[in-house]
Amino acid sequence: MDFIFESYAFDAKTGVLKLGYAYSDGTKFTETLTFPTPVPAHNAEAADRLFRLLLLMSGVSYYKAKMPERLICKAFKMDIATSTWMKKVYALGLAEFAFKNNVKLNLQFEQGLAAPPKPLELNLPNKILIPVGGGKDSIVTLEMLRDMNPTLFAVGGPGGAAQPIADTIKVAGMPSVYVSRVLSPNLMEMNAAGALNGHVPITGIISVIALCCAVLYGFDTVVMSNEASASASNFDGVNHQYSKSFEFELALDDWVKTHVGPGLRYLSFLRPVTEVAIARKFTRMSQYHNVFRSCNTAFKQDEAARGTKWCCNCPKCRFVFLVLAPFMDKQNLIDIFGKNMLDDSTQLKGYEELTGVSGVKPFECVGEIEESAATIERLASMRYWQDDIVVEFIQRKISSPDFEFLFRLNSKHALPFPYLERLDADKKPPRR
Repeated sequence: MDFIFESYAFDAKTGVLKLGYAYSDGTKFTETLTFPTPVPAHNAEAADRLFRLLLLMSGVSYYKAKMPERLICKAFKMDIATSTWMKKVYALGLAEFAFKNNVKLNLQFEQGLAAPPKPLELNLPNKILIPVGGGKDSIVTLEMLRDMNPTLFAVGGPGGAAQPIADTIKVAGMPSVYVSRVLSPNLMEMNAAGALNGHVPITGIISVIALCCAVLYGFDTVVMSNEASASASNFDGVNHQYSKSFEFELALDDWVKTHVGPGLRYLSFLRPVTEVAIARKFTRMSQYHNVFRSCNTAFKQDEAARGTKWCCNCPKCRFVFLVLAPFMDKQNLIDIFGKNMLDDSTQLKGYEELTGVSGVKPFECVGEIEESAATIERLASMRYWQDDIVVEFIQRKISSPDFEFLFRLNSKHALPFPYLERLDADKKPPRR
């Protein structure tokens, strides 16, 4: 059996892009994306090239249901660079999925036959587009780049963005672009019937949708908020955050330069910094403290099942509470989450995993083990936190790097100087 990238079709009048997929057994899928109208008439060729990439990237959601060996593109002829890179994206982006489902990936991506296209002269306006995820990271990015007059970007369902994203955009008071993405309904039916399911490189998909918006509406740079720790594996080469990694960032930016045009950039503003450094910056942005949320319950595909507050029972909740603790008033932090997660014995196992005491780093978008361990050790020296159950218990079991080390800029980044200058302007942690 084969997996087939069948078709893509964009209607500029309605803003609707349809992506078509199939298995050779006759099963078909149609994904629908709706872009804001009116859609400007310029950069149609650049948009078409990115729609092709989006067809390939989004296909991962449908491929994983049955995981046939061969992947064939009938919608257009791929060049070898694109097919080679896509094989890598599928292999690394589905590594966690394969591990959790105890299956082996044996991808045979169709060999590219076409010559690579010549880069286009885009002449895009000097404007930036910032994807918003509803958590602290993208908030830090949009606030630190506020003087560059950014436009915000979000993807969600027909009913609008998830509440933390919508509230963040409202508080920011910046213009925004919203794209509705509807997965093929029969995929949900297959999943409910027991088809293989699990994590896909969703940030890669959202990134390409943002790049499509950049050429459709006139932006020369898509600015992500992926930090240094996104490049770290959970274990043995399996990285939950692969499509947030520096490796993926460089590969996508290179593909855009060579296959679309050098006038369009893709980069991550927070790449040189740790999650702890980001948290310290975020604590000074108090206007967002009651609207931001990283907890996955807020972003469930079933909108009716979405949570309206921090669940306080997942790795994201544990990690965000932890890295904010050294910099926030304790009671304020407890009020945001609804409980003191560091004084709750039921959280011990989760914090052991975050700090490397036991198990493996959770398959979530959380910082590196060293960051969590160093933060626990710092809290153990702070009188407001040192007697809390988790802090006292974990501190006895770890040896961590110096906390100040977490505020040094990482050299692995692709930031031009104007961005790096803004990021480096405020890097030292406060002492309490």
